[in-house]
Amino acid sequence: MTTTVPSPGGHSPIATKPIRSAASASRIALGALILRDLVVLRKHLIEFVSRTVVQPFLLCFVFLYVFPKIGQAVGGSGGSTARGSSAASSAFATVLVPGVVGISIMFQGVQSVALQMAQEFGFTREIEDRVQAPCPIWLVAAAKVLSGSVQGVISAIIVLPIASVVHAAGVEAHINLHWWIILTLLPIACVTMASLGLVLGTSFEPRNIGLMFGFVVLPITFLGGTYYQWTRLVPVKVGAWHWLQTIVLVNPLIYVNEGMRAAFTNAQHMHLYVIYPVLIGFCTVLLRIGLRNFRRRVLA
Repeated sequence: MTTTVPSPGGHSPIATKPIRSAASASRIALGALILRDLVVLRKHLIEFVSRTVVQPFLLCFVFLYVFPKIGQAVGGSGGSTARGSSAASSAFATVLVPGVVGISIMFQGVQSVALQMAQEFGFTREIEDRVQAPCPIWLVAAAKVLSGSVQGVISAIIVLPIASVVHAAGVEAHINLHWWIILTLLPIACVTMASLGLVLGTSFEPRNIGLMFGFVVLPITFLGGTYYQWTRLVPVKVGAWHWLQTIVLVNPLIYVNEGMRAAFTNAQHMHLYVIYPVLIGFCTVLLRIGLRNFRRRVLA
């Protein structure tokens, strides 16, 4: 769409620059917001890589290197011989490596979205500059989610090879890449965890970030199947009720970790026809709640 203005003297009208539609302006603003976050990420790349690598490295170092070296039992009973112990450690490594990829994606969602959101809603009120962009308020929050999702994908790319090689002699994680699952499930998992970060960042005041980690993030982490498979929780029951296997189903991280095992290994995992729709459902619900909370906080 273009506008014209009459030229002085009654001559033919002069064409002016086309007027952008609201949708076009929103797309440009969204791209600019995401680009800004990626530029900031590039400037702090060393910090990003450091915070991404430290926790997965320590988990693999302790469980897959130190424990086998000192003879500490890990991964369940695998026999009393050294060969049986090595086999048990390798089986545990196969379970743990995808788990640390999943937990890295979750922490990226918390750190890149929730913590940043809490800071921007805090004393600096930096969020006020962002919401002045020529786009709907919800699009500003969506840009944060998409930016956090990109950082989640990058963290998975960094963590997987590191976690795969940090182990003692005789211990090996049996990695088998299933590309169609990786290319479809990894983006869904990253968007879901970034949406979780948006919900947490808009639900907790900056002064209550410690409570968020203590009462939300830690339970999600330890009950999210990082160190074990969901299918192995069957023995934990009361009567005929497999209570723990049932309760953890409300945890989105359990589906992310089970999906990472399906994507990176041949280990036993939850059915994919359960993982995909449930993760998409979590993503939809968390994103909807996060966008609603974001709008409420901005207009408060």
